[in-house]
Amino acid sequence: MLWTLILALILLLLLQAQLLVCLHELRASLTSVTSATPPGTSGTTALQRLPGAIIIGVRKGGTRALLEMLNLHPDVEVAKTEIHYFNADENFRKGLDWYRAQMPLTLPDQLTVEKTPGYFTAPPAPKRIWAMNPAMKLLLIVRDPAERLVSDYTQVLHNRIQQNKPYQPLEDLLLSQGHINPNYKALQRSFYYQHLARWLELFPREQIHIVDGEALIQNPFPELQKAETFLELAPQIKPDNFYFNVTKGFYCMLSAGHDKCLDESKGRPHAPLSNIAFQKLCRYLRVPNQIFFRMVGHRFNWC
Repeated sequence: MLWTLILALILLLLLQAQLLVCLHELRASLTSVTSATPPGTSGTTALQRLPGAIIIGVRKGGTRALLEMLNLHPDVEVAKTEIHYFNADENFRKGLDWYRAQMPLTLPDQLTVEKTPGYFTAPPAPKRIWAMNPAMKLLLIVRDPAERLVSDYTQVLHNRIQQNKPYQPLEDLLLSQGHINPNYKALQRSFYYQHLARWLELFPREQIHIVDGEALIQNPFPELQKAETFLELAPQIKPDNFYFNVTKGFYCMLSAGHDKCLDESKGRPHAPLSNIAFQKLCRYLRVPNQIFFRMVGHRFNWC
């Protein structure tokens, strides 16, 4: 009888110990969820959600600046890196759950924004994004396509120099026997109308917001106001969120007493290109630019 009582007591103690372990794990789990939820949200859980807006391009048009400036808005959270989901087959095959897992934590009333400038010129991207969400809001930031081409080459040149790889001068790539080489990939990326036509086959024009890249650099606030309206966000971004950094030569951002500037690659001096070659490029792009202006219903002051 005594041994039975002792065994029962031991079993009771073991059960109590197990219960304490379970309670500890439950408390740790609840603490983890709470830490992912900003204060004052009444227990609303932050989750990784698919984006409601995507910056689709253009490459070297100011996509990083636009993303960081939109992130000043308290109702916006952004993916910190380019995902390349809709333009890279190896990523697209990983599926939508993988794509969602690349997104930041957001609350239900916040907007997730992703940017990958490679989407704009990738033929499969429009159909893939439309299949995920036909109501997706798309932002396209453009700049003078001739300047964009030189900036595009400059980035490639910088990367090749860093990796000790050989490179060709820009003029050798851009010109063939004194004429513009239509096969140069950086030039093809500057035919904005050709790429935009693919997006307009699926998305109505009102779902594609055009951001003026030059205007964003020269005076960011008005362009951010237009973007807020397009994204149906309450106006929260203010003129005093921006200040001109004389040393860097472009605008930086201020938020909650902290300033943030884009990295040193922004504002990098362009690779050399003779004025004659540049003027040939401008003339070559004149007709493609006019077609693009008619498509978007706006003229830009490009060369």
